[in-house]
Amino acid sequence: MTPLALIIQARGGRVEGSDRALDQGRNAERFDFLRARGVLLHPQDGSGVRAGQILVTSAAVEETIPDVQAARRIGATVTTRARLLADLFNSAALSVGVAGTSGKSTTVGMIGWILHRADKSPTIMNGADMTNFVAAGSPFASARIGAGEAFVSEVDESDGSIAFFQPRVAVVNNISLDHKSLDELRTLFRGFVAKAETVVLNLDNAETAALLVDLKPGQAVTYSLGDPHADLLAGPPVRSPAGIAFEVKTRDTGVIAVNLQVPGLHNAANALAALSAAKACGVALPEAAAYLGEFSGIRRRLEVVGTANEITVIDDFAHNPDKIAATLETMHAFPGRLLLMFQPHGYGPMRLMKDALVDCFASGMHDDDVLVMPEPVYFGGTVDRSVGSREIAFEIERRGRKAFAFPDRGACGDTLIGLARRHDRIVVMGARDDFALAVRE
Repeated sequence: MTPLALIIQARGGRVEGSDRALDQGRNAERFDFLRARGVLLHPQDGSGVRAGQILVTSAAVEETIPDVQAARRIGATVTTRARLLADLFNSAALSVGVAGTSGKSTTVGMIGWILHRADKSPTIMNGADMTNFVAAGSPFASARIGAGEAFVSEVDESDGSIAFFQPRVAVVNNISLDHKSLDELRTLFRGFVAKAETVVLNLDNAETAALLVDLKPGQAVTYSLGDPHADLLAGPPVRSPAGIAFEVKTRDTGVIAVNLQVPGLHNAANALAALSAAKACGVALPEAAAYLGEFSGIRRRLEVVGTANEITVIDDFAHNPDKIAATLETMHAFPGRLLLMFQPHGYGPMRLMKDALVDCFASGMHDDDVLVMPEPVYFGGTVDRSVGSREIAFEIERRGRKAFAFPDRGACGDTLIGLARRHDRIVVMGARDDFALAVRE
């Protein structure tokens, strides 16, 4: 909601709002940031809702929330974050929508940075803070308001809102089980790419590659880490703990060198997607590759938050099986035991992904790695909480790995600190919070 609020405000709108986190005393720095930019904040008790306003709700806001009830009672317009974002996105002359189960935030950040450096002044709507745009007076940089034609945004399939978006350039990184069944996801993604002039697809993901069947000749631009049929093909990577380098073979530009400041094969794939989208926006590939080398990453995406006594703490947003597998693969490219904490984003997604979560941890962990899990994040609502983290930890242990469930994050933190020894890496994954910083301190 923060980036959307900033975009609306920059376009002349008056923004007010509420959040249960504000009422609960959490995320004070973000709310102070919004207040400093003229956003008026209210308790989430209905008192801030008035006739003539448009109430915009996130997917986490239920009909029982007092603000929603107040808006219904006085006849104020109620819409959703996704619908408002789609209206802004669809009105742009050059709309670039980035979809897929994993990699959206990083790919949006990469495309946005390339277009910014190419003097196209894009508006960027991201689900995470882009470190290239973080400044002393602007610690939260999940949005950038530009003056150009381009509007680059994440597009979310988890709530079905991807159906609202009409992209000129559609990027699909991958499709895998997350918040919806695969059948539902296939329908949503087919509808999304059918609207686009240019569709950027990952041939390394079978579900994404299958979208080619329904596209017109010349509509798709494909990329791959290994498929020679791709329009952009990455060569053998050279890894380092802080980045990855590789050459890209293209059909019309020859070979281009890419040197990323962010590590992992998954980021090489994200970079290929960004290069493909940038080309569709009129940026030459060699120029785009040079700008990609300046991209410094996204907060909570393998973010090193501190090192002490030769123990490194890494904060990562990985919350579904694909993201977790990519994080474990990237971490295990270099020596050192992993001490993992994973907090599921919610009880509903955890139930849907239970078997896949068990499999990705059991397959991706090494013998000496340790996983600790608190209960899923929960700040209120009516969700079924009958299945918790204990069931997942138990199944991972049955597969021969070390996994423990605890009632809260404090117990997880104490366990991690008690286990840690020199050369270990503590990786905190899952729900959005500042837990990794607390462990560091």
